[in-house]
Amino acid sequence: MRVAVIDLGTNTSNLLLAEAADGRCRIIRQSKEYVRLGDQKIAENLLSREGIQRATDAVKKQVQLSRNFAAEVITIIATSAVREAKNQTELVEKIGLETGIFPEIVTGDREAELIFKGVLLAFRQLPEPVMILDIGGGSNEIILGHHNRILWKESFPAGMSRVVSRFTLSDPLTSAETTILADYLQNIHASAIRQARRLGVQTVIGCSGAFDTLADIADQVNPGEKQRTAQEIPPDIFYRIVRQLLSSTRQQRLSMKGMDRVRLDLIVPAVILIEKIISETGIQRIYQTDFALREGVLYETITPDSAITLPQ
Repeated sequence: MRVAVIDLGTNTSNLLLAEAADGRCRIIRQSKEYVRLGDQKIAENLLSREGIQRATDAVKKQVQLSRNFAAEVITIIATSAVREAKNQTELVEKIGLETGIFPEIVTGDREAELIFKGVLLAFRQLPEPVMILDIGGGSNEIILGHHNRILWKESFPAGMSRVVSRFTLSDPLTSAETTILADYLQNIHASAIRQARRLGVQTVIGCSGAFDTLADIADQVNPGEKQRTAQEIPPDIFYRIVRQLLSSTRQQRLSMKGMDRVRLDLIVPAVILIEKIISETGIQRIYQTDFALREGVLYETITPDSAITLPQ
């Protein structure tokens, strides 16, 4: 069976094409389109007219690619920017009428569950408690899991597009602004930090967005050039990149090998969040994976009766 999953996020619309059979899958193609739903209207929980048009054009293109691929199942998932938008119906109906497929708007809990399943598809097993961290434009999902069990999960409406729209930041960031952002992000994600401490979590698995950029900078490859199921980022390399990013101007980031232009303004607060979570929890190991929400949908498609234990 040929499967297509479109993840309509705050910054990008991401396409996954795969073949699935007998509980196994083969990923054929991954691509993304820049939609920037998290533009100046995100602070008002609105989708701008321009953002709606960009998203519709991108999804139409990806649906056509999926049909050219002869996908038997095409799923469109819409996340934070859409679910929080007061005018979400306008986007859903426009995409549905123009493509014949209406996006499914998932809750934060459902998004976290799909991300966990995507990570399971990559790692196969989680022999010790881990934190899974997906930093998005509209929201951040944090899941604590062990084996095939979700121990705790929460979706935080503090994605990086929302953060940069809330604060006026210097270029480069001042030390005072770095402290303000770190305190702000720590306070918002305090419940996740407490739970990770309680469970003695030593490993963070980062998926999507900022972690992809960190891995690309570490490997000195262009964005999207290297596909990764799971890759460790040694702490010394992580902190070297953090120092480099925190002291950089926007123009300097533009010339960095591995920097995705979509994340020029978002990567700095993202690494502040990652560093704060690591320092507050005592996490020792950092992994990056390309597998996240789209792969979670794929996981459910190929293993519909899979036993994922959810927290009570």
